[in-house]
Amino acid sequence: MKKIKVAIFGTGFMGRVHIESLRRLGSVEVVGVAGSTAERARRFADDVSIDWSTGDYRELIEDPEIDAVHICSPNALHYEMTMRSLERGKHVMCEKPLASTVEEANDMIELAKSKGLANCTLYNIRSYPQLQNLRRVREEGVLGDIRIVQGTYSQDWLFYETDWNWRIDSGSSRTFADIGTHWCDLAEHVTGLKITSLCADLQTFMKTRKKPKGSVETFKGKDVVPIDFDEVNIDTEDFGSMIFKMGDVARGSMTTSQVSVGRKNRLFLEVYGTKASAVWDGERPEELWIGHRNESSELLIKDSTIFPVAAQSYSDLPGGHSEGYDATFKQTFRRFYRTVEDRTSPVEYPTFEDGLRQLFLVDAVLESSRQQAWVSI
Repeated sequence: MKKIKVAIFGTGFMGRVHIESLRRLGSVEVVGVAGSTAERARRFADDVSIDWSTGDYRELIEDPEIDAVHICSPNALHYEMTMRSLERGKHVMCEKPLASTVEEANDMIELAKSKGLANCTLYNIRSYPQLQNLRRVREEGVLGDIRIVQGTYSQDWLFYETDWNWRIDSGSSRTFADIGTHWCDLAEHVTGLKITSLCADLQTFMKTRKKPKGSVETFKGKDVVPIDFDEVNIDTEDFGSMIFKMGDVARGSMTTSQVSVGRKNRLFLEVYGTKASAVWDGERPEELWIGHRNESSELLIKDSTIFPVAAQSYSDLPGGHSEGYDATFKQTFRRFYRTVEDRTSPVEYPTFEDGLRQLFLVDAVLESSRQQAWVSI
C-alpha cells in the first residue's frame, strides 16, 4: 500500500511528539522537516532520522508528493503556513491555538472547505481512552442531566522568572490560550454542552522575566544558565480563572495556571449530574472516578473491553497496560488520516471549526478580564 507522505513544520517539543506518533501508524511516512533555520532543521532531522530538512517550509509544500503537513511552529506562523499549504492542496494538521485571530481562523476554514481538504486543530486530550469512556457514559444517561462542570489545568514549568518559552510573548493570551482552551474544549466535548457566557480574571504575577538570548525548547528552560538572559516586560497571564454558564442550566468554574509549583501537567475535570458524577485527572489518566449518592462510589481502571462500544477503539492495549499522552496523538492522527485516505469517512477529531470555537472563548476571556464583567459567547 502506498504510504501517505507528510512534512513537519517545527523542530521543538511538539514536532518530535508528532513524528514519533506518526511512525506508530504504519501508513504514514514523514519525509521532511522545516525549522526556523537550515542548521536547526538539519540537527533535528539527523536526530529523528529524516533525510530532507530545510529552513524554508515552502520548499516542502512545493513537492507534489507530500500529501499533508503538520504545523508545530509558534502560533504567529500558523496562519501563513496553513494558508500556503492549503493553497498547494495539502491536508493540514495544526497545533492549537489555530490562529492569532478569529478572522484568520475563518479564512483557514473557508479555504479548507473550498479545496475539500482534511483539517484538524490538535486538541488531542479528547483521545484519552477514559475520556472517551466518560463521554459515552454521559451519552448513555448514566450521569443524568449535567448541573456542574469544574476543574483546573495546572502546570509549573514557567514558575521561575528565569523560565522562558516563545509562548510568553506570542500573543494577547498565553496560559488560557495554551492550556485553558484544552480544558474548555474537553469540557464541551465530554458534556455535549457549550459555554454560553463567562466571567474571567487573568493575572500576571511576574511582570518581568529573564529571556534567554538563544532559543529554548518547550519545558527545557530550567536548563539555561542565568547569565544568558535579558530582562523583558511581560503582559501575558500566568494564571486565569473563570466562572461560566453551559447550555441552559449547567454552571461551572475553572482555573488555569503555568506557575502552580509541583503540578507538571494536571488537567482535572469534574462533571456532576442529576444521577451521578465523574472525575478525571490527567496525571492519572488510566482512572475514572464515578460518584454516587446512595451507594459506594467507583474507581474504574482502563479496560476497553468493558467500555461502551463507541469508546473501545480509543484503546489499543489490554487493561493493565498504560496508554498515555503520546497515545492521544496516535489516536487523533489515525482518525485524521482515515479521512485523508477516504474523504467520505466520518470526521472523528477536532477540526479548524473547533479551533475557531476556542478563539471565540479566548477573546471573551480577555474582554471579561479587562471589563471585570460577564461576557456572552
